[in-house]
Amino acid sequence: MKKTKSISRAKWGYICILPFFVTYFIFSFLPLVDTIRYSFYEYYRSGIRTIGPNFVGFDNYISVMGPDFFTYLKNTFILWIIGFVPQIVIALLLASWFVDARLKIRGEQFFKVVIYLPNLIMASAFAMLFFTLFSTSGPVNSILTNLGLVNGPIDFMGTPTGTRLLVALMNFLMWFGNTTIMLMAAIMGISQDVFEAASIDGCNPRQTFFHITLPLIRPILTYTLITSLIGGLQMFDVPQILTNGQGNPNRTSYTLIMWLNNLLRAPDYGRAGALSVYLFVVSGILCIFVYKMVNRDDEKKPSRRLKRN
Repeated sequence: MKKTKSISRAKWGYICILPFFVTYFIFSFLPLVDTIRYSFYEYYRSGIRTIGPNFVGFDNYISVMGPDFFTYLKNTFILWIIGFVPQIVIALLLASWFVDARLKIRGEQFFKVVIYLPNLIMASAFAMLFFTLFSTSGPVNSILTNLGLVNGPIDFMGTPTGTRLLVALMNFLMWFGNTTIMLMAAIMGISQDVFEAASIDGCNPRQTFFHITLPLIRPILTYTLITSLIGGLQMFDVPQILTNGQGNPNRTSYTLIMWLNNLLRAPDYGRAGALSVYLFVVSGILCIFVYKMVNRDDEKKPSRRLKRN
């Protein structure tokens, strides 16, 4: 009898994923390695003369790690926190509301589309829209003045609080719809039998949300926190356009990526590379911290079981 040749499915699987790894290697891994390499070199332009690349060791890291780094890091965190906290709270409430079959919401699909639409608008368009709306001669000031709520136009972008709140509001509007859809998918993955059993046992909506819904959607919640944290550290387009790249007033809205962009425009490739490495390290440490904090209960359970045994 003739032996039939078996088809190696594993081989074709590797062939199918090969384009991704080739693309990642060329456009992500090699630039990452090159960035780390240039961070140890003096490489910048002075007028029309290019200096370097000259190996300087850790001088770029020492130069970058100054008061400006911590000031811009603080600005970045403030802008992220005041935008993300309302985003995750409202997204959780909306997700629970839309998924709850007992409410029988009318026009549910319409509301889902509406809350997701801002995510499709480019950040540059959003920033220009808010710049026009909240300028001293914009529609918002005109409405407030005509209603007699204020005596004169408010300079929203003339104070650190006003500018930060505008940046946070834009980030909230752009991303809360996407977060809501993700959390809705997570809640819909929970079996309805669990909610029915909780209702039979006498759980009220608050107890069901905090003791059943939140623990069971923890993986998606962790993913949302980590991706939002990374996106917050990379915040650039909204404050860049709203403040014309200056981070005014007094650079209170100036982020780390805005600083990195100015170093690359100078260009100062050595210090830009060092700042990129710092951002990579800070992002990694914070992501590990968030992951451990969200999943610390799961890590304690095996040890408790071992002690009981």
